[in-house]
Amino acid sequence: MENIRQAVERAKGRPQQHGGVGFEPSLQPNRRSFGDTNEPKERAEEIELDLAHLHSKRIVAYDGKDLHSRHFDMLRTEVLRSMDLKGWKTLAVTSPTPNCGKTLTAINLALSMARQPERQVLLADLDLRKAQVAGSLGLKCREGVLGVIEGRIDVDRAIICARAGGSRLEVLPTASTSDSSDLVGSSAMKNLLHDITGHGPSRIIILDLPPLLTGHDVITILPQVDCVLLVAAVGTSTISEIEECNKHLQTTDVVRFVLNKVPESEAGYAYC
Repeated sequence: MENIRQAVERAKGRPQQHGGVGFEPSLQPNRRSFGDTNEPKERAEEIELDLAHLHSKRIVAYDGKDLHSRHFDMLRTEVLRSMDLKGWKTLAVTSPTPNCGKTLTAINLALSMARQPERQVLLADLDLRKAQVAGSLGLKCREGVLGVIEGRIDVDRAIICARAGGSRLEVLPTASTSDSSDLVGSSAMKNLLHDITGHGPSRIIILDLPPLLTGHDVITILPQVDCVLLVAAVGTSTISEIEECNKHLQTTDVVRFVLNKVPESEAGYAYC
């Protein structure tokens, strides 16, 4: 926590740039299962993403040659090293409050991981109150998470296979709803998480969760994830907010801390 405090304090009052990140080790019923049915499995819908749209949203990690992707490649290496060491498969991404860049970080990290041919990566949008994954990727969400937990569609049909550059990323998007708390705590949501995490040892699941301090959704889901990536932002997050998050995450493994909107003068300084 002291390293985080120093990083945030050091960054105050300096010009900011987008895309810089810093990270450090840990803080202290009946259904059809995905991939487990005797019926022929439908292929996930395949979509080639619009690279110009991605670039406009600062999504760059599909291209390993893009200089801005190096931050996410470094983060990928550190996160996967920790996850592989402990056999973890499910990573939740959250932030203290909105506007910290958690969804952008989750998407870029997922695309960076997906460039590795031996990895199968699924990015699921569980920020049901303010879903942003589909819009950020330029995808249309017809059913997604809500359709699955409300029983209108099976998980395998709700997943979209998105391709961009060298990345092949599975995406489980969602539309927004005001009933997020009831849905997140439902047995249908537990079944959904069980289904997507039981699909083989090579799959990494990245869950884009709501901001931690804006409600109870994250606390409800945490027992079902292996580890957490906490994303804060210079000029947005306060030390007290980060400390409050740390209290809520004391029983959860925080695999890394990411500091977004890092000052330009420290853009190349990745570790807090």
